[in-house]
Amino acid sequence: MQNVRIRQRRGICRNQHFFISDASNPVIACFGEFAVRVGLIASPFISVPPPGYGGTELFIANLAEALKRLGVDVVVYTNGESRVHAEVRWLYARHEWPLSSELAGATKEVDHLSWAIDDADKICDVIHVNSALAVPLSRLARKPVVCTLHHPYEDSLAALYEQHERVNYVSISAHQASCHANLQMQVIHHGLTTQRYRFSEKKQPYLCFLGRICPIKGTHHAIEIAKRAGMPLKIAGEVQPIFRKYFETEIRPHVDGRNVEFVGEADLALKNDLLSNATAMLFPIGWDEPFGLAMVEAMACGTPVIAFPGGAVEEIVKDGISGRVCRNVSEAAETLKQEQFEPRVVRQWVEQNFSAEVMAWRYYQLYAELLEQTAPDPNLDTEETAA
Repeated sequence: MQNVRIRQRRGICRNQHFFISDASNPVIACFGEFAVRVGLIASPFISVPPPGYGGTELFIANLAEALKRLGVDVVVYTNGESRVHAEVRWLYARHEWPLSSELAGATKEVDHLSWAIDDADKICDVIHVNSALAVPLSRLARKPVVCTLHHPYEDSLAALYEQHERVNYVSISAHQASCHANLQMQVIHHGLTTQRYRFSEKKQPYLCFLGRICPIKGTHHAIEIAKRAGMPLKIAGEVQPIFRKYFETEIRPHVDGRNVEFVGEADLALKNDLLSNATAMLFPIGWDEPFGLAMVEAMACGTPVIAFPGGAVEEIVKDGISGRVCRNVSEAAETLKQEQFEPRVVRQWVEQNFSAEVMAWRYYQLYAELLEQTAPDPNLDTEETAA
């Protein structure tokens, strides 16, 4: 006979309790015996947080830092140039965007993801991935795996997800979730660290556009709306190589530095200047937007969003309160001429619904549920006698 002490693994204890002291500022009262450790896995290409383009990387930075404020131990798998306020582990030292080639990007990402999942499985309680390519690699993990979907619906990706039922999928909008009828998904909207966005009650007489310069984002519609409304337009965004022709033929001919200005890709400082002072941000999309974080960034600055419908737009913009969802260019231009919005009310809409704290608390609840499901029987936490 040999005495064997069976110890509870690192993670949430089965008898753990927690509470929310304030709906807008969740606080965990007790973590039990151990802190939860979560591995957040980004791509190796764009730093966390991103220096410019990178909605997924901005999400990961906001989530990592908000989880840490809740007392969660966070490891972020990214590249060596990342400056997120959390433990960072990396296989590739440098930010690389845009990619030199599609093949080089795929091989590099598989290398990074397989290494990160293997490492996180050894040192973390929950593994949280953010790309479709990571889903089949979840076979390497024994720990619970969460996957946030950041992309529009595609049949091939939906089929992949359905083959991996062990993965716990999170949708970033109700619209996105509705497209995946065969998946059981939680909906958790993105949230921002609102303190990083400059609120301004006093606006200047110009409009802005923030996003990728491409047809589905509607940059050309933004130019037409601004012209019909009789207001200057400032455009900020990345021009990816695949959309260079679109930029040169549909956008650049209108750029005169006065009525239409192109300011290039925007970092946080430029976003704050651009968004906080604008009368409104234009979001005239031509596709089903999975979420649209730029809308939340604008509203965090107290700037209303004038958008076209599609995907999650009507979940993000409170019509008539934080902006207006318009059917076409003419309606958007008329809205700008006739309607006014209260900047403080616009900001409050974000604080109440799209803060990083609200987002992190909902993810924490998901992690807790998964660890509760996999926790050992509490009766086995004491010494047992084994043969």
